[in-house]
Amino acid sequence: MGAAVEATATRQAYGEALLELGREHPEVVALDADLSVSTQSAKFGKEFPDRFFNVGAAEANMMSMACGLAATGKVPFCSTFAIFASGRAYDQVRLGIAHNELKVRIGASHGGVSLGEDGASHQMIEDIALMRAMPRMQVIVPADYNQAYRAVLHSYENDEPMYLRFGRPATPVVYEEIPETLNSVDVLREGRDISLIATGHMVWRALEAAEALEREDGVEAEVLNVAIIKPIDSQVIIESVAKTGVAVTAEEHRVVGGLADAVRGVTSEQHPVPVFAVGMGDEFGVSGTGEACMEHFGLTSRGIADRAREALVLKPIVSHPPLHGPEWT
Repeated sequence: MGAAVEATATRQAYGEALLELGREHPEVVALDADLSVSTQSAKFGKEFPDRFFNVGAAEANMMSMACGLAATGKVPFCSTFAIFASGRAYDQVRLGIAHNELKVRIGASHGGVSLGEDGASHQMIEDIALMRAMPRMQVIVPADYNQAYRAVLHSYENDEPMYLRFGRPATPVVYEEIPETLNSVDVLREGRDISLIATGHMVWRALEAAEALEREDGVEAEVLNVAIIKPIDSQVIIESVAKTGVAVTAEEHRVVGGLADAVRGVTSEQHPVPVFAVGMGDEFGVSGTGEACMEHFGLTSRGIADRAREALVLKPIVSHPPLHGPEWT
């Protein structure tokens, strides 16, 4: 499969990259919890039925089975919705996969509120927090189809336990080609006034927000895409906020425990600057179309731009001159 040139779901990249890995590596196996059409792992199952295990609605058992397969030299990819991967199966992921440092990849689809109509019961908004807090677990949230494809290939090349979050809706293209490598943080747009630091479905919205800020306010916003939230590349973030002096994070997730906390942890220790956040508050999701749900919680380009405007107004009040780096203007 070549690079996507139009809006395509990141979960589709998962299914197609998994198929590529299956063709190249006979030790790759796939497990699914009766959602293979939605998670896109059905593509793998159709071509490799002897290496595909549909365990039914038994996500915890799926993770335990993956542990056994990994312990015998296989490379399992466990596919289900994020709500089940990080919620229902948490104990098995923690003690079976992470504690034993097994090479298991968790393909968690339908993360966040953009899955829409299924509502709060299926809209997982705290999975990144749960997986970030888990020892030895890497956390990856790609921005579009092309980066998601690379993320799946990247996952095979590394030995650590890994949680990969994908989405349900088609996502606009951010990377014109499938990247050669998966970086923790990419600078997608340079600027000097404010850093917009986004992940997942919020990355293309951050780019749109940056364009609006320049067009409407004359503000030059720098846009960073954080694809690997754990372990996070602190250097790129510090270089950006040292230049701009203020940041806004954007994530389709609770701000507690997610990207906002990850960025604040970096800046508070290494280069204190005010960091404002766009994300979910102390609330659950709602039922509606995916885009209506995003609008309801302000997870939009306008929401990011408006938060950036607030941050720029408050910047002189809540911040002090930098300990190092250029003076703020």
